[in-house]
Amino acid sequence: MIRVLVVDDQWLVTEGLETILDADSEIEVVGTAADGAEAIEKADALLPDVVLMDLRMPVLNGIQATARITTAHPEVRVLVLTTYASDEWVFDAIRGGAAGYLLKGSPRAELIAAIKGTARGGTHLDPAIAGKVIDRVRHSAAPEVASTVFSDLSERELQVLQLLAQGLSNQAIAGELHLSWGTVRNYVSSILDKLGVADRTQAALLAQRYGLTSRTGEPPDPDTERL
Repeated sequence: MIRVLVVDDQWLVTEGLETILDADSEIEVVGTAADGAEAIEKADALLPDVVLMDLRMPVLNGIQATARITTAHPEVRVLVLTTYASDEWVFDAIRGGAAGYLLKGSPRAELIAAIKGTARGGTHLDPAIAGKVIDRVRHSAAPEVASTVFSDLSERELQVLQLLAQGLSNQAIAGELHLSWGTVRNYVSSILDKLGVADRTQAALLAQRYGLTSRTGEPPDPDTERL
């Protein structure tokens, strides 16, 4: 039995998906969530085989939730189901660890097949966006910063996060940016809140995953500096 967690902020969509999926004898919907933060909590508690993830949601979006779920539980597979086919959403979701990307409105049979294939370890790309992925791989020479993951951060917060991801302490960041230590501490606290992560190490790993830092650095030691 494939255990599925359905994540969508529209309850009508959630109920419809539950009805469709529960009708298949090989799939069981073990839970639902209405935003990214709740999705993380449910994934931690339920450890589903597949998370069917919407992207545009309150509190935390689906890309942020996907990154945190796949980091904490590599065995949990995330299949994005969304209306958004724009490049920034597609590539941010894939960088975040999504195993597949499917557009809403896909035929029921394709949805079921995508879930089963994802649970078996496969990947699924909606035909409408597969060409974009191939084209980007052919023409990209370096990773791009994930615009949707870090869209809430100010320019200064992005600078602080980049230095944090390179392993710099708050004191060293203050020196680099000509700021006071207290100001940097406040920036780091704001960054953690906006990214929905628990500590600076998680923020650094997220930044490194998305290529925000231009040079490789060790994540900061959480025991040496809390913020």
